[in-house]
Amino acid sequence: MVWEIVWRGVAMGIGGTVFMDIWAIILHRFFHQPAPNWGPVGRWFWHLPKGKIFHDSIAKASPYRHEAALGWTSHYAIGIVYGVVLALIVPDGWFTAPSFILPWVVGIVTVGAGWFLLQPGLGIGWAASKTPNPNKVRALNIVAHTIFALGMFVTALIIR
Repeated sequence: MVWEIVWRGVAMGIGGTVFMDIWAIILHRFFHQPAPNWGPVGRWFWHLPKGKIFHDSIAKASPYRHEAALGWTSHYAIGIVYGVVLALIVPDGWFTAPSFILPWVVGIVTVGAGWFLLQPGLGIGWAASKTPNPNKVRALNIVAHTIFALGMFVTALIIR
């Protein structure tokens, strides 16, 4: 039973993250949004074990040779963790008839990790408050996490 929950959660986390990445490609190619750069996230993760959570600017932190790879790996690992959390909280029978609401709630709640941990950790402020257009970043975050939720839901439909 536990193994079933774990593999379903891993699958949903990967599916959701893939959907989010496809969305980022669409935004980049058709709407000229900057492509995701997971290097700064990798650098941030590299500095965590050293006790440094919040940076004035992650660009000024000492670089790590494999920070892009660490950033991509972290991106998928976090998606998997969120997928497993979803698998753990869904009610009995949900996997036989998945609904969108629970993945969406998880997706929206996880925006908070970006706003209140990752973004200030990178030095761009609480909920991107130090960026040139914080409301645009916030809206894009909410949409991206909704797309992540859609990916978890579609994956749940596929594996049911």
